[in-house]
Amino acid sequence: MTDDPFLLFGTREVEQPPVRLTAGRLSADLLDGNLRTIRYDGVEVLRALAYLVRDRDWGTYSPTITDLSIDQRADAFDVRYTAQCKGAGSETLRIAVHIEGRGDGLVYRAEAVSPEGFETNRCGFCVLHPILGLAGAPVTVEHVDGQVVGTHFPDVIEPWQPFKNMRAITHRPLPGVAAECRLEGDVFEMEDQRNWSDASYKTYVRPLALPWPYRIPAGSPQRQSVSLRISDSRTASTEAAAPGDSADPVTLAWGEAEGILPAIGLVMAPEEVRASLDAAEHLAALKPQELIVSFDPGAGHGVEALRDFASLAALHKGRTLLEIALPCLSTPEAETRAIAAQMAEAGFRPDAILISPSVDRQSTPPGSAWPACPPLDEVYAAAHAAFAGIRIGGGMLSYFTELNRKRVPAENLAFISHCTCPIVHAADDLSVMQTLEALPFITRSVRAIYGDKPYRIGPSTIPMRQNPYGSRTMPNPGLKRMAMADRDPRHTGRFAAAFALAYLQSVLEAGLECLTLSALTGPFGVIAGRDEPAAEGTLRPLGETVAQLCHHAGKPWRACISSDPTRLRAFAVETADGWQVLLANLTAGRLDVSPEALAPDMRKLNLAPYEVAAVTLR
Repeated sequence: MTDDPFLLFGTREVEQPPVRLTAGRLSADLLDGNLRTIRYDGVEVLRALAYLVRDRDWGTYSPTITDLSIDQRADAFDVRYTAQCKGAGSETLRIAVHIEGRGDGLVYRAEAVSPEGFETNRCGFCVLHPILGLAGAPVTVEHVDGQVVGTHFPDVIEPWQPFKNMRAITHRPLPGVAAECRLEGDVFEMEDQRNWSDASYKTYVRPLALPWPYRIPAGSPQRQSVSLRISDSRTASTEAAAPGDSADPVTLAWGEAEGILPAIGLVMAPEEVRASLDAAEHLAALKPQELIVSFDPGAGHGVEALRDFASLAALHKGRTLLEIALPCLSTPEAETRAIAAQMAEAGFRPDAILISPSVDRQSTPPGSAWPACPPLDEVYAAAHAAFAGIRIGGGMLSYFTELNRKRVPAENLAFISHCTCPIVHAADDLSVMQTLEALPFITRSVRAIYGDKPYRIGPSTIPMRQNPYGSRTMPNPGLKRMAMADRDPRHTGRFAAAFALAYLQSVLEAGLECLTLSALTGPFGVIAGRDEPAAEGTLRPLGETVAQLCHHAGKPWRACISSDPTRLRAFAVETADGWQVLLANLTAGRLDVSPEALAPDMRKLNLAPYEVAAVTLR
């Protein structure tokens, strides 16, 4: 298997490696002017410390960096640079940055000024705390009025900001070690980024209750700083761990969890149904258990779309679910009856319907007014009446964030559903893979709210299908790694295949009834187009993984514990030939795997970058 970037990522553009900065026991990775993976004694203290500028659609600017200087000494580092963002028209924002690191912490200062004035939704520091090891852990928060409160990081995902009006936050990454993060220059608050499947708690500048977008006044400097201070009460003889990332082999062992694999679905938009009909041979070969078809009268979908769905359903041997984005321009009763009449005219009767008001696809951030919408009880009652004999489900056509903030009355629903997207806030390879850490917290939070109600996830793809946080998804004709992008090059490469297998592994314990990770055709599909790593008309690497998951759906699974789940994910499936272990290398390098604990005579494995492999234990 090749390490060609095009085959791995669907693009020949390779991410630049970070610059490793060290100061005694402290280390940090400098990338694009910001700090990632800030460690003390080899343990991650902060996931990231960044100065970010957002546009009016919450897109993140990629500033031009000049005058970069890095002074790395034996026990300290010093970084300076200038960054410039170009906004609408002739607006520019110039940011002068200075980062100082010592063995007991660091200080990151920034001053932003715009000659013309600058429109933004947010401009300033963002501090990310990792979630693993910190969820539910004690933390101390100092507020801007000087009040100090002992509390905990949220365990079940908090829909709104857990901490507001922050001046400092202190946690313990190691026994005997305290890490204080002090925030100056504005008012900060924290949100639980696990809502969006980010693997972090995010402390950010400017409360969301304030108006946005807003303007930075012309010629008015905006100064902020973040300082990290490490207090280590351990004995001086404690050995410092070498900063860096482990290259040791990953070991696998049996876990205690077990269950039944969910059904696997494919999503179809009306615009893709004709192409899907032309790819009927692939549909027949994949044998997905579910087809999810999307119907939005507000987008002009009508009886013709339903006729196309009926043609597609006739070719499909499994179940069909209709997603309805209800316009809510008249009463729910009138709109659902009209759709039911169109379904009858088209000869289309799905096995299940997921219905949600169209406006609920858009986010309602803290401090915003909820949009006008009929009570959900009325929507669901109208659906039961209009679509008699069909399973009716609810939840959100968008993401867990919206489901967590607007919790639906589920008593009379057959199932709950939501989606996820890994590029809402960041789109680099590391951030996308790190979203896998948040998925078990999402499923556990859904179970905490809705109990054992049947539960579905998807369609969840790397590229963004819809943007609840702005007016549109971001066009990406150059196929860059871009947050909120409508296309993503990695969807066509081996990266997506590894991500999909690891996604399923991350949600196994939730006992899903269905998981949907792709479409059949188009930019979210499993079939390759022109100029892709796979030959046109064949399955993308993601398609090969989806085919494998479709084949195993409904079979018993058993947990496999990876010694380093940031590099390797695995689980076992019971087949007629014995237990088959499915593995995914989540890294861009080759990976040695020691699976002897699963079977004494099992040989060591060497997985290629982002390889998905299957090994049968005999």
